[in-house]
Amino acid sequence: MIRNRRARIVATLGPASRDPSKVEALARAGADVFRVNFSHGTHADHARAIATVRGAEAAVGRPLAVLADLQGPKLRLGRFADDQVRIRPGQTFRIDLDPTPGDASRVCAPHPEVLAAVKPGAEILIDDGRVRLRVLRHGPDFAETEVTVGETLSNHKGLNLPGHPIPIPALTDKDRKDLAFALDQGVDWVALSFVQRAADMAELRQLVQGRAAVLAKIEKPAALEALDEILDLCDAVMVARGDLGVELAPEDVPVVQKRLIRACRLRGLPVIVATQMLESMTSAPTPTRAEASDVAGAVYEGADALMLSAETAAGQFPLEAVTIMNRIIERVERDPRWPELMDAEFPLEDADADALVAAAARAAERSAIACLASFTTTGQTALRLARERPLQPALALTPHLGVARRLALTWGVEARVVEQPTDSESLAKVATDAALDLGLAPPGQRILILAGLPMGSPGAANILRLAHTPRRR
Repeated sequence: MIRNRRARIVATLGPASRDPSKVEALARAGADVFRVNFSHGTHADHARAIATVRGAEAAVGRPLAVLADLQGPKLRLGRFADDQVRIRPGQTFRIDLDPTPGDASRVCAPHPEVLAAVKPGAEILIDDGRVRLRVLRHGPDFAETEVTVGETLSNHKGLNLPGHPIPIPALTDKDRKDLAFALDQGVDWVALSFVQRAADMAELRQLVQGRAAVLAKIEKPAALEALDEILDLCDAVMVARGDLGVELAPEDVPVVQKRLIRACRLRGLPVIVATQMLESMTSAPTPTRAEASDVAGAVYEGADALMLSAETAAGQFPLEAVTIMNRIIERVERDPRWPELMDAEFPLEDADADALVAAAARAAERSAIACLASFTTTGQTALRLARERPLQPALALTPHLGVARRLALTWGVEARVVEQPTDSESLAKVATDAALDLGLAPPGQRILILAGLPMGSPGAANILRLAHTPRRR
């Protein structure tokens, strides 16, 4: 089952989409990666969801990736005696460490790190910024604030402290248990929430030990200050515009999105644009025109993947959301100006490997090449090829199912599992047969093959070869 588009779709699983028939329908409609959100549900729920994706993969006949999204250190208020209180702009409101249920004058925030980080004049945002407090005075166990925006507070609402890095680990005890479970379930990607520093990704990578690819969710302004160091330690990035948009001014979010996409493309790292892409489709069968433009804008920027969150997890129209996102991507990629607007320039980092892959992409542009086929043991050759954004179909052939699944997140790459060729002749036959069988090259057409010798050894591609698909079987 081949998709007629290069940008990929990530669909979040949830109550609206966990049924096996629905997961298969989402995959047939265009979902390439399925996100399992560990902020909700039990391990038993997640095990069933992952098994369902594996069943859908067998049904549709192409690799599907599972992305385990760890909750991270979400900061929340405690409880109120009456579950909800009314507050007024201009009144004082105290946040402290006292676990006694709160009222209209105070509430517990069981995070001493927050109280240690605040300063007079600092802003505290609650419930995604719907309530805003300005710090007047503070001590080691309290912060006296003035309400500047908002009228209602309820139990366990999220709390943000924009512009102030909070010295808490990105991996909580819950995350460590969830991570061990996810790895045992064989997930393909692990996403770390609320990354603030490179050490956060280093810790995750050490725990994962290569059993999955690791992804940094950029949703804290502090991460932007350490972006290069973070990118050095991750395999992909998510532009998590929800929490990022709480701590940044609205006008800054599009600029940061473009910066992150550009930085990832320079390095050849897959990048996902996430949050509120088709938000209205949680309760409506069609998106707004502004949402369609938002999706299209990310495609024009060359993002590898676009993510649906509540739209598929809890919305009323999960299948319609994937279908319309697929249609928008396909329409943009038919725009004659799309290649020009998406194009990017970047330096060659590894002179030999990058030069060979760049030469293959340029040769394909200037010759009658129907398909580019790369043999890859680790996925790196396919990633280098995707970095070039070739307009010809890009086929990644690997003996490892895990590698093929991880590449489901990568722009323009159709990954398939094949037996490892033993010599140059079998290499050409495997590539041409696969291109013909998948409909990526008609009979008798030329394909350009990238591979590395010796075959099967991890390392950069070092040969290019032209081959022709069989004229008949």
